[in-house]
Amino acid sequence: MPHVIVALVCLAVAAGGCGPVAAPSASTRPSPSTRPSLDPLRVTRSGWSTDFTVSSVHLGDFQAGGPPRDGIPTIDQPHFESMAAARSWLAPGSPVIALEVNGMARAYPLAILIWHEIVNDMIGGVPVVVTFCPLCHAGLAFERTLDGTVHEFGVTGNLRFLDLVMYDRQTESWWQQATGEAIVGELTGSKLVFLPTQIVSIADFGAAYPGGEVLSRDTGVERPYGQNPYPGYDRANYRGFKYANEVDGRLAAKERVVTLDLDGEPLAIPYAELEVEGVIEVGSGPTLVIVVWRPGATSALEIDQIDRGRDVGATGVFVPVADGRRLTFRPANAGDAAMTDKETGSTWSVTGRALTGPLAGNQLAPVLHGDFFWFAWASFEPDTRIWGQAGASATP
Repeated sequence: MPHVIVALVCLAVAAGGCGPVAAPSASTRPSPSTRPSLDPLRVTRSGWSTDFTVSSVHLGDFQAGGPPRDGIPTIDQPHFESMAAARSWLAPGSPVIALEVNGMARAYPLAILIWHEIVNDMIGGVPVVVTFCPLCHAGLAFERTLDGTVHEFGVTGNLRFLDLVMYDRQTESWWQQATGEAIVGELTGSKLVFLPTQIVSIADFGAAYPGGEVLSRDTGVERPYGQNPYPGYDRANYRGFKYANEVDGRLAAKERVVTLDLDGEPLAIPYAELEVEGVIEVGSGPTLVIVVWRPGATSALEIDQIDRGRDVGATGVFVPVADGRRLTFRPANAGDAAMTDKETGSTWSVTGRALTGPLAGNQLAPVLHGDFFWFAWASFEPDTRIWGQAGASATP
């Protein structure tokens, strides 16, 4: 199961006492008897020192994405700017990947990441890699220290199920972005530790983290930042990329979904349902979590200018415990607030921070989750339950 969805949470303790259970930093390598046969590789091996005899997936699943290896340049020496500077070129609804580590918060605009896909960074003293796969609409972050070695990641130029395939520059093993797992080469079977992220608007990030930093356009590479190189990709009939697998027809292929693990089972919650409900509870007892949606974040993949895309909203998943007590929430559509707790009347942002009221300043513990296009998620988790269908509903 992709570890981005792993989140066992504890409501018996105050927020911060028990958070998401992270994936292990490494796992047992597959034995030769369980390795797939060396299928015909449809992408080039030229220039790679990768050991293609070691893999955990069928090599025939890979397809060329267009640009060659490192043809999409990663950002390896990122520079950051203040919220005030970022507001000079980003509209309030511009989508960003929000990441907080050890009290340091940073925003990575999709206006930049759509051109680079990977940022090798250090935040809060932790080496991290922040990734965005435009074709799957997946913005994920990982610790990049594995067995004591800090790895640096690049773009292979290849795809698997249309998802970004990364490689580490130390061993040239190939990694699946959606799962955080090495799937070809020396490190096959190793897994990176996921970090909680959200795709939210720059306005919501600024409301929650007024002192937060924003990735700068000073990347050392000339790109038309703010433009979408995949205009129309949001549309179901977009023909720019061929998806070879059969699409799970329970939802439209490009329906945006929030994905998480619930009692050991993968669950997907359509944005369309969240837009109606605002806030829902899923699970029960020690695995009860809330999922919130708020309007205001634009689509990075609809039209040629990202900041002019339609409003698709933003989501968050949290443990509903603050100040030592269990809270219940309802939507709040005023100002910067996404929800209000019924117990104290405090208002909360989509990032899980209390903005006003008796609990102002409190932060709900985030739960590891993903935001994907449905076709992409279902490729990796075909047994996923869909909220509102066949028993996968909110807690009464």
